[in-house]
Amino acid sequence: MSATTIASLPALAQALPLVEDEIRALATSSTLPALNASAGRVTSAGGKRLRSVLVLSSALALTGEITAEVITAAACVELLHAGSLVHDDLVDGAARRRGVRTVDEEWGTGHAVLVGDFMLVRAGQAALEGISAHAAAKLAAATADLVEGQVLESLELFDAHRDPDSALRSIALKTGALFRVGCVLAAHCAEADEETATRLAEYGAHFGLLFQLLDDLLDLASTAQRLGRPVGEDIRQGVYTFPLLRALTPAQRTLLDERGSALTDAEVADLLAELRTGPLVPETLAYCANLAAQTVEALPALPEGEALGVLREFPAAYLAWATSQLTP
Repeated sequence: MSATTIASLPALAQALPLVEDEIRALATSSTLPALNASAGRVTSAGGKRLRSVLVLSSALALTGEITAEVITAAACVELLHAGSLVHDDLVDGAARRRGVRTVDEEWGTGHAVLVGDFMLVRAGQAALEGISAHAAAKLAAATADLVEGQVLESLELFDAHRDPDSALRSIALKTGALFRVGCVLAAHCAEADEETATRLAEYGAHFGLLFQLLDDLLDLASTAQRLGRPVGEDIRQGVYTFPLLRALTPAQRTLLDERGSALTDAEVADLLAELRTGPLVPETLAYCANLAAQTVEALPALPEGEALGVLREFPAAYLAWATSQLTP
């Protein structure tokens, strides 16, 4: 989502800082300064805030306005996402995220578990108090999906024979659920009819899948300089993703079978170089282009306007951005 697109929707540009303020307030709402410091640092690290943009744009497309409830919905989804990242870093043993030491690395495993828990629970509490019991229940269901997706991924670590469909299911649960629930909450705040809410949820789920597949591709076919983070991390951590599994040659699969967690940085670099000369990039981009089209097709009938235009353009725009980050 470009700054130009956001600027074309003044209501969206004005609402995003309000979402940021609410995220910060929720993350630092504990009576314990140590907890506030940890959670506050996680949420202040930034990010694309694509989930917020999706919630806000959906609300604008549905009703033409962004209410306080919609702001809370966007903040809750972002806080849930941030809390899940704290737990992800624990599972992955990550020392840094976006160039900053992780909570686990800075304060220890026990503290990180509790910080992540606090953020997840606070998101649900804010949805209950600021929107409705129905909204809190939807957020809780998304949290359960997220956990199931993470567990499924953990059970298949370092499995070079992992079924690509299983990898797809994992990210549909882990990532798709959060984008989906954002659209569900936007529809709920707008009091949309059931068919509209269902189709908008499908749009969010598809976009979440598209987002994660492109992120997985960038980890394999971009550079640390472009992304601002190391590449090849999924391979090092044993997370063999959908794009990787579809592109592996028999020899590359054997390498992962035999070396797995013992792969050296040089071996990872060589494997990435090989993958980039094969079908990995064109086949994944073709798959994602088809998925982007399906995402737009899922949109319900909504009033014509700039907000609907943003939702229509969002998948292709993100695909174009990700493509621009790939190694030439």
